[in-house]
Amino acid sequence: MERIRASLFFIPVVGVLLSIVGAAFTIWIDSRLDLQGGDVPLGVTSTVNSARAVLTTVAGATISFAAIAFSISLLIIQQASSQFSPRVVHTLFRDPFNKRVMGLVMGTFTYCLVVLRSVRASTEVGGDAIIPNLSVATAVVLGIATIISIVAFLDHSAHSMDVSQILDRVEHEAIGHARHAWSVAESDTPTPEPIEAPDHPAHIVRFDRAGWVQQIDTTAFLVGLADETTAWVHTAPGRYAIPGAPLCSLSMVPDDLEATEEAIFDAVSTGNTRTMQQDISFGLRQMADVGLKALSPGINDPTTAQDSIFHSAAVLAELLRRDPPPRELEGDGNRRVVLLEEPNGDDLVRLAFGELRRAAATQPAVCIYLLEALHLLQEGLIAAGLPSRTAVLAEQARLVVAGCEAADVLPSDLADVHAAYDKRFAADPLR
Repeated sequence: MERIRASLFFIPVVGVLLSIVGAAFTIWIDSRLDLQGGDVPLGVTSTVNSARAVLTTVAGATISFAAIAFSISLLIIQQASSQFSPRVVHTLFRDPFNKRVMGLVMGTFTYCLVVLRSVRASTEVGGDAIIPNLSVATAVVLGIATIISIVAFLDHSAHSMDVSQILDRVEHEAIGHARHAWSVAESDTPTPEPIEAPDHPAHIVRFDRAGWVQQIDTTAFLVGLADETTAWVHTAPGRYAIPGAPLCSLSMVPDDLEATEEAIFDAVSTGNTRTMQQDISFGLRQMADVGLKALSPGINDPTTAQDSIFHSAAVLAELLRRDPPPRELEGDGNRRVVLLEEPNGDDLVRLAFGELRRAAATQPAVCIYLLEALHLLQEGLIAAGLPSRTAVLAEQARLVVAGCEAADVLPSDLADVHAAYDKRFAADPLR
């Protein structure tokens, strides 16, 4: 399903297939009803020559636009990759509007080809003239719809390079996955202690392939284990699998070791790119990368970094009010799976702001943006009755100021950062 959503091929092919069916249907109606000019909707009438001219013109124009549309889409993807981050290309591939426009264009072209084949003059083989008036009228309507879609496509493409639009798409997708996978916190529970795998497990299952871990089907994982077995999983969605690296440790060696390992491999999906299916950190990774790219010497765009910081804060505001999925899962036959590497809220805060605050140490304005975002998150958690979850935010705020102090920053600029910290974190004085 994820491959289909990210494919630029699937929707246009569906449009082509639907157009073939639609053309066959309208041609069948024409043959059954034998519509004449006065019977055609809107009074559209055709001769053999005019029908062929209309169909040829619409088909030629739409296929020309299809080439332009694909070229513009690839140019936008290339520009976004170089200017913002290669990671945001993922969201551009999944833009449903562009794929629907391409489906309409390719479908209109195919429809015109199929209908054009049915047009026949009386002097041609077969004797009687065949002019599918309703089909030609439908082609005209599709041609007009395609023209409108061209304008909409150009408008959409022009706005799609706005960094706020890109970040908003990433934020929306990340929040959607957070609401689906993480449950609303019912109490102010502290961050759970990390779980350790045993030092000497009975058997270690190792990866047999390389690629990004995209999904772990814990249900299939449990089913694949032998009774009375515990599996400690050493990977998580968003990690890279290297052949020979540990995938999981087993508490006992099963009787049919080969079948158990095969079931475990089947339960772990890998691919050549990260996705947000179970990788809740990928959205934050994309937004952090946009901010880091903006702070690079070649771009030096603090305002884009600010945009990235506050979009990340919006995602964290949703995540920190929720509890991550359970790390320990039990199945029939006393089977147990322990997920060792699943991120918690503290891990995601450090992911979102850790690299950014280090890159922003020489930019006091960006440091103040970070302090503001951390303060807003802190206020939201306190208002939600979750004050214990603010410790990591205070830690990051202290590190922001410490990094700015260690950098070569003018005293007046450093004083602004201190003032911003004292204003927002006065209850936790730095000095």
